Amino acid sequence: MTETLTGTGMSASITAEQARGTADRAIAYLRKQQLPSGAWKGELETNVTMDAEDMMLRVFLGIDTEQTRDQTARWIRSQQRADGTWAIYHGGPGELSTTVEAWIALRMAGDKPTADHMVAAREFIVQSGGLEQTRVFTRIWCALFGWWDWRDLPNLPPEVMFLGKHVPLNIYDWGCWARQTIVPLTVVGTLHPRRRMTWDLDELRTGTTRGEAVPAGGIAGAFQKLDTALHAYSKHPIGPLRRHALREAAEWILARQEADGGWGGIQPPWVYSILALHSLGYPLNHPVLRAALDGLEGFVITEDTTDGPVRRLEACQSPVWDTALTLNAFLEAGVDPRDEAVRKAADWLVDEQITASGDWTVQRPKLPAGGWAFEYANDTYPDTDDSAVIVMALNRVISRRQPLVDQAVSRGIAWTAGMQSKDGGWGAFDADGTAKLPGKLPFCDFGAVTDPPSADVTAHVVEMLAAVGRQGGARCKRGVQWLLDHQEADGSWFGRWGANHLYGTGAVVPALVAAGVPATDPAIQAARRWVVAHQNDDGGWGEDLRSYEDPSWVGRGESTPSQTAWSLLALVAAGELGEPLARGIDYLTKTQRADGGWDEAMFTGTGFPRDFYIAYHLYRHIFPIWALGRAMTALRGGEQGDRPTLELV
Repeated sequence: MTETLTGTGMSASITAEQARGTADRAIAYLRKQQLPSGAWKGELETNVTMDAEDMMLRVFLGIDTEQTRDQTARWIRSQQRADGTWAIYHGGPGELSTTVEAWIALRMAGDKPTADHMVAAREFIVQSGGLEQTRVFTRIWCALFGWWDWRDLPNLPPEVMFLGKHVPLNIYDWGCWARQTIVPLTVVGTLHPRRRMTWDLDELRTGTTRGEAVPAGGIAGAFQKLDTALHAYSKHPIGPLRRHALREAAEWILARQEADGGWGGIQPPWVYSILALHSLGYPLNHPVLRAALDGLEGFVITEDTTDGPVRRLEACQSPVWDTALTLNAFLEAGVDPRDEAVRKAADWLVDEQITASGDWTVQRPKLPAGGWAFEYANDTYPDTDDSAVIVMALNRVISRRQPLVDQAVSRGIAWTAGMQSKDGGWGAFDADGTAKLPGKLPFCDFGAVTDPPSADVTAHVVEMLAAVGRQGGARCKRGVQWLLDHQEADGSWFGRWGANHLYGTGAVVPALVAAGVPATDPAIQAARRWVVAHQNDDGGWGEDLRSYEDPSWVGRGESTPSQTAWSLLALVAAGELGEPLARGIDYLTKTQRADGGWDEAMFTGTGFPRDFYIAYHLYRHIFPIWALGRAMTALRGGEQGDRPTLELV
């Protein structure tokens, strides 16, 4: 390694000190954000669909109040853009279904359809195809209030519960988030609950039909015919079979209610499970529904604004993920593994390990439990991504409860490794979630519905296996090969759970190098060249979420702290310690706030590509620390694991 960075005239020692100072300030900032429990939790920001559907749920159940309506409506109005629309991510284009649901919620709150902001929204809706062109979920909400005919929605009967795991379209072919949503919707779509309003949505209609005729041939045509047949069956179902199917669905739902009253820790299955059980006759004061409704309040954020108090709903909460990432970032940046904040976080994570079985046992029935979930309460669905990152952190902590930590690490390694899919990669929640048919159903127009292996998740597991000394094992080697086989032609990797190729590449390159792939390998150097080529003039990196739909946006967008950090992680692992690295560090230093944090308006998290995006409010603070820590080590010539010790703040 040369002491002077190529093309910068800046010595490695100066750059390392700059990185250290920036990381120190960020660590001090995050220390103040740690909760008394030892965890970290940032807001998980999505879009106003969550708030609109929360209002519609409360109106449908008759539990809305003037306060919840006013505060929710105030928030929804604050998110409307100048063109009258609502988007699904910051800076994105207006989105039809989101705008329709926001319009309906505001109408429920008492906004007049002739108000300027309502007229502007209506004009966009009609120009975009009207109510007829909205997604299935939006039309289900409309059917609940009598604005859409249940018979004109795609049909999925509760008898799907009887399909065995080897039968196509059984519920375990679906990703866990879709499975938990589909099961209650089979109940709702069968019972057709309705609460009619005193007003209609005629002004949002265009009078056109939905889409174009489906060709008679092919899978799409076959499923359209199947949908027609299912509608015919729904008119004259086999009575005992239908009743048994509804009972089976209800028991499945009840068995998966979590300790916080919810389902899966995410909004869609939570809301639709409430609707399904209520439609089956469960009163609102039943303990199951009481717990469910009370639990939703834990996802509500209220705050005062200049216009008055607002109320918004998180679609999910990410304390386990936030804590694991922060712990890794601290350790990478040289925080002592015996530090009290580190120990508290580690103890909290150990206690969050899941030792009960869940739906993942359908594919891996003999695998002992030992994973972690994303949320406070989601014991049914641990995921490999959280588990891998947690094991990496706990493996380096020096705890007063070391035997318990070691036991948690051992269980975590076994469970995470055992969730490897047959093709060598890892999905997030299930093994071998590669079914193709669910996504072809007319019902499924709401995003990803299966959980196949992805580059970012596989990379995190591979890096974890390398960190615990298993880079020579068969599972790690197969994971490495999967990653090499899935590199994009331009040298990058696709990011399933983060935006997008910057996230995928920032995860994969360090994993491959940790697992023994030389930094000089053509795959690594192709990735390095791709990252360097996409650096912005300000020294940072950014990738707009449009890249999931438009290839011209791949690797392009407004610079953000989190995406810059992912790029730096790739560069350091690839051995690029020259000008691009120095400029990236300089970007993070110059954009850092006085309090040690960063601002980031752009969404850099991904729920469902093209359909649902997330702004993790702690990403902008965590990942720069992680990247700066690794940069410091590399610039000082340290080997992996040889981290400089920073003074405790």
